Amino acid sequence: MIIALRSLINHSILHGSLTLELPAGEHLTAGDGSGAPLTIRLKDMRAVRELLLNPELALGELYTDGRLTVSGGTIYDLLDLLGRNLPSLTPPQIGRWRHAVRTVFDRWRRGNSERLARCNVHHHYDIDDRIYSLFLDPDRQYSCAYFESERQNLEQAQLAKKRHIAAKLLVPTGASVLDIGSGWGGLALYLADLYKAHVTGLTLSTEQLKVAERRADEKGLKSHVCFRLQDYRAQSDTFDRVVSVGMFEHVGRRNYDTFFKVISGSLKPDGIALLHSIGRLDGQSATNPWIAKYIFPGGHIPSLGEVLPAVEKSGLIVTDIEILRLHYADTLAAWRDRFFAHRAEATTILGERFCRMWEFYLAGAEAGFRHGGLMVFQMQLAKKIDTVPRTRTYIAEEESRLQSLDQGAAERATPMRLIHSR
Repeated sequence: MIIALRSLINHSILHGSLTLELPAGEHLTAGDGSGAPLTIRLKDMRAVRELLLNPELALGELYTDGRLTVSGGTIYDLLDLLGRNLPSLTPPQIGRWRHAVRTVFDRWRRGNSERLARCNVHHHYDIDDRIYSLFLDPDRQYSCAYFESERQNLEQAQLAKKRHIAAKLLVPTGASVLDIGSGWGGLALYLADLYKAHVTGLTLSTEQLKVAERRADEKGLKSHVCFRLQDYRAQSDTFDRVVSVGMFEHVGRRNYDTFFKVISGSLKPDGIALLHSIGRLDGQSATNPWIAKYIFPGGHIPSLGEVLPAVEKSGLIVTDIEILRLHYADTLAAWRDRFFAHRAEATTILGERFCRMWEFYLAGAEAGFRHGGLMVFQMQLAKKIDTVPRTRTYIAEEESRLQSLDQGAAERATPMRLIHSR
């Protein structure tokens, strides 16, 4: 077993410096000695077996359970080291074999029914609401920010993201807008405030719905915003604009045709839709098993090759695609720093094991965007070829206009209060 473990780490770490301490005190080293030395310690022999047999799942489970510890750095430092050495963060030997098998069988995984979708959303979004206030910006933007410069902080970058999306939507004053996966309501309220749009927001999270409705009331926008606890497949109205941010990852590969048919059916003839989603740069791949089990059950991160055929079948036209590469890595770094700064509060709310799980989630996701082939795409869709301007200059022009209005909106904003629902 020790020979197999030595082979695993030697094939995994060619550059850097890693020491693996086994339960009986043996030390295995790997790397070329460069960089800061990291040490990971396995606390029992069962942990050794689990790591050998299923490294992609076991690494996160062992860290979450406290059976694997890291010294000389953080769990992010370890995952960053692995990411700099491993293509797509996939371990060699049995790890790559398992990954290939999962990718093949992922095509036949059952789709997310409406009941299963509600369960999956409840798993992640209906935990104690106070947790999200510890690491998100005050507007609760739980998706990739848009860093226009390295000097921007998280709040500025999340506001820039809303401007960027709004500019691509070309929202007329008073337009009707459907927001699929409206979360805590930030984008819906932004569009209602600055465009006087009439926004319908759909969510499957009861906790998010409470917050979104309260925020609309506090901002005096209840006449312009309606939030519903409703699956996108039950939607039957038509709108001038349709937007979906950070929700498509939960749809599931087998539901892509349905999703884009719903967008097409919800969009008026001259309408515009904008899809903002995590994607893959390196082709189809199965979801990391630890993420699928503990963080986002039922989720799938698509390549554009999986998405575009479903768009074409729906009759929609792709009018613009933008790839955001490292923006989400920087977003996750900011979330990770904020969570670490409030870790004691998080421990009081949900316990030490949850905190280790959340640390691994944020660190692993950041490493995935820096090294593992992940990106974010924004896809603009329409029904007619001449719906949007021929060049992209309108985006910067509208962003500039919105930026001049954002200060007034910020002054009218109501800070979010904690909801003690448990």
